[in-house]
Amino acid sequence: MKLINIGFGNLVSAQRIVAIISPDSAPIKRMVQESRERGMLIDATYGRKTASIFVMDSDHVILSALSPERFHTALEEGEEIAT
Repeated sequence: MKLINIGFGNLVSAQRIVAIISPDSAPIKRMVQESRERGMLIDATYGRKTASIFVMDSDHVILSALSPERFHTALEEGEEIAT
């Protein structure tokens, strides 16, 4: 099982990621709010601005302070992502 560092020592399973998206659009903001209301939101930003959002196959939504581009490059190359 490959774990991806999403910032500040937090890890997620690469096999469980459905999408890594930017938090800029209104539909994504609604998705985050709905996840919060259902208790399925995990905030791993440590108070910083959200730069990327992970949608997991378990219906969890995870917020990260690292940019989506950072994960794209590392996932393509199969590297570990360090902060």
